[in-house]
Amino acid sequence: MRSHPGRLVAVVATLGALALAGCSGSPAGDPPPSTPAAAQEGAFPVTIEHALGSATIEKQPERVVTWGWGAADAAIALGVTPVAIPFQAYGGDEAGVLPWIREALEESGDEIPTVLPDTGDDVPFEEIAAAEPDLILAPYSGLTAEQYATLEQIAPVVAYPDEPWSTPWRDVVTISGKALGKNAEAEEVLAGIDGRLAEQREAHPEFAGLTLAAVWDLAGTFYVYADEDPRVEFMLDLGFENPEAVDALDTDESTFYFTMSYERLDELQSDVLVAYGTTEEELQAFLSAPYAQVMPQVRSGAVAGLVGEEFIASVSPPTALSLPWSLDDVVAQLAEAVAARQG
Repeated sequence: MRSHPGRLVAVVATLGALALAGCSGSPAGDPPPSTPAAAQEGAFPVTIEHALGSATIEKQPERVVTWGWGAADAAIALGVTPVAIPFQAYGGDEAGVLPWIREALEESGDEIPTVLPDTGDDVPFEEIAAAEPDLILAPYSGLTAEQYATLEQIAPVVAYPDEPWSTPWRDVVTISGKALGKNAEAEEVLAGIDGRLAEQREAHPEFAGLTLAAVWDLAGTFYVYADEDPRVEFMLDLGFENPEAVDALDTDESTFYFTMSYERLDELQSDVLVAYGTTEEELQAFLSAPYAQVMPQVRSGAVAGLVGEEFIASVSPPTALSLPWSLDDVVAQLAEAVAARQG
């Protein structure tokens, strides 16, 4: 199972989701909703089944509140600016706004939505109600049945289709498109991202066939991400392959990660290593540690270091806005790692 990102960095590392609810820092007043382009003919009414029930949306939503991770990004990418979004502690600025969201809204000329306050594992029901939504979009979230029942009294709620914190990022886009009457636009957004991935794959034929393992040495625990994890999936889309060592060492199919003792790091064989670090100091502490020297990737310098909360959040998991925002930088780091291996 996956967990929501913004709780603790340790949880983020272990689980692969990176962001969620936060703390206040919203601009004064309630910004007016954007005027979305007309929905596709016949898009409404629509009923969306999900793990906690179903949401029937009678007409095109005009005041959308997003909750969880990636829903705000999907809505904005589809041309709908929410009236309220969750504070993102991990990767967000002082106001709790992620950089790719701020940049997208600056480009469109829309105001930053109200930023909902941080209530820990709870949901800020009063602030959501005050935003007067006609849709609450939360396809990648950790809503409980009790929280859902309360939110449903405010507006139709689109929750996750299966397990909390586990909706594939592409599905977040398609579910959001269905809820907003933007099915064709959702397909276009995903096609655009897939096109950029294909362009990078063609520009870097040296990636093809090389194996890649993604790890995070965090607070005394060494995490390895399985190929099902979205932060690994998009790198495999660039031409890399999942190493046999990851499959052999991953004995728990219920999670998207596993842990290893430092004494066994020599078993994690791959051509390239992706190593995450909240800070450069954290990354270098791993690379210079005695236990890391048993890894041939570290000794040869075939390591792509993805450093910084914004950078890590952008791929953990990716979103409709975050992957295009960070893709070029991720590819540049991967290219350097491959060049070091070949050199």
